[in-house]
Amino acid sequence: MPFIDPEQLEVKEPRPGWTGRFFHGERMTFSYYDMEPGAWVHLHHHPHEEVWNVIEGELDVELDGETRTVTAGQAVVVPADVEHRVTAKGPTRVIVVDSPARDAVGGVQI
Repeated sequence: MPFIDPEQLEVKEPRPGWTGRFFHGERMTFSYYDMEPGAWVHLHHHPHEEVWNVIEGELDVELDGETRTVTAGQAVVVPADVEHRVTAKGPTRVIVVDSPARDAVGGVQI
């Protein structure tokens, strides 16, 4: 499936107030998220490197003990196995790329 329209993909909700559409390359997972104000992910780490690209809105991102606000047009690279958490400050849209590819997010198969 080389050509993908994310709007045609099934919507899943890995956390309350946080919906996503997911697809995979051979070594990457792409997640298109819509987040409601206050939607969050707890402090955690995993073996995947992640890049969070904020399309609309803004996030508070805690990365390895430092918190910054990431706004539309900005991105943050989360290295593998580094603790991080994310909270939407308002309605927010992001694209997250994980490498290697994932099979689940927040306990939801993707």
